Amino acid sequence: MKQCTYACGSQEHLLSRRNFIGGVAAGTLGFAGMIHPASARQLHKEQKHVIVFYLDGGASQLETWDPKPGTDTGGPFQAIPTSVPGIHISELLPYTAKQMHRMALVRGINTAENDHGKGSIIMHTGRRPEPGLTYPHLGSVVAKLFGGEQNGLPGYLYISPRGGGGGFNKENAAFLGPRFASVTLADGKPPANLLRPDGLSEQSDHQRNDLRERMNQRFTKARRTAETEAYTHSFDQAAQLMKRKDLFDTSKEPASLRERYGNHEFGRHCLLARRLVEQGATCVKVSHSNYDTHHENFDFHIEQLGEFDRPFATLLEDLAERGLLQKTLVVVMAEFGRTPKINRNYGRDHWGTAWSVALAGCGIKGGAVIGKTNANGTAVVDRMVHGGHLFHTYFRALGLDPRKNHYVNQRPIPMADPKADAIQEVLA
Repeated sequence: MKQCTYACGSQEHLLSRRNFIGGVAAGTLGFAGMIHPASARQLHKEQKHVIVFYLDGGASQLETWDPKPGTDTGGPFQAIPTSVPGIHISELLPYTAKQMHRMALVRGINTAENDHGKGSIIMHTGRRPEPGLTYPHLGSVVAKLFGGEQNGLPGYLYISPRGGGGGFNKENAAFLGPRFASVTLADGKPPANLLRPDGLSEQSDHQRNDLRERMNQRFTKARRTAETEAYTHSFDQAAQLMKRKDLFDTSKEPASLRERYGNHEFGRHCLLARRLVEQGATCVKVSHSNYDTHHENFDFHIEQLGEFDRPFATLLEDLAERGLLQKTLVVVMAEFGRTPKINRNYGRDHWGTAWSVALAGCGIKGGAVIGKTNANGTAVVDRMVHGGHLFHTYFRALGLDPRKNHYVNQRPIPMADPKADAIQEVLA
């Protein structure tokens, strides 16, 4: 186990390992579909992508998207102009500031949640936790709707920091079933045990897989379930990944481009995200950790954002140059923001009352800012929204109708919170 030394010590910041193949047999599907097959084929043909940057622990809105210089809560950093006249962000993001014409800011978020785990659920699913019902992550939903079988990549890939566990996380697919769960790439590397062992010949491996397939076919004739299908699918998916292992080798990119992204962990992860999307991955989540800055908030944000800024800006520029940004939704989020009040340890604590998210790419109006906080950032004073509004917005940006339903055992479950709607001002 590895734990951040300056964070609050919550269980969510303990990193554990899971097995890629072994976990797939659990979970239930119960999904009858929410889109007509012809519509689904059209979605696959259009192929949209999502890249989620998760600033794990809760990045400070005051040191990123909504600075308040010169106030009692503003801290030591200034606001700088961006590529869009009138929009200013923190001076800790100079490269990102040059990409603001491709971005939109939502500054009026109030999720009313200061717990890491619950905040993460809200931001990943667009819903507050409910007893007896788990909602799927954004990545799992788009993997179901946009993911095809042709490219051999899992629909939802999660690039975790070094030290994070690789494997398969069935929980985030909820009732969609384990086929659409995320596959974690620890430090951007392929899942553990993916490659054929040195002592096993290719011929023997084929014979072994042939035997497994025959046994699976015999078993499923009488006892076919969502779990057995997902288990079988995981082997087929692993075989496809083995054929495409070069995708994970960022050293194949030109040295000049690798330098732009940065010769460090997060830079490599951003470059890998672009490579995966370019080769057909539906959703890639990239985690950058750890922003749980209860102590020395300003020093840690200098360090963290100094690493985040240029690779993120380079990714937006790289996607645009390759014609990928117009069909790739990019979301920068966390589980909450940080308190405007600076504590006695020069830190900021958990704050879900008034904070910000950044968007870019597919379906997003570049240069838009929606929502406003008061002078010292303690409350939203204009256009307050929550996780439900964000999910309506994501789906609308991708060309999906968030009013459609999932069906679980014939029970309709709205794709997004029916009490919310999209943030039209940031949609193109």
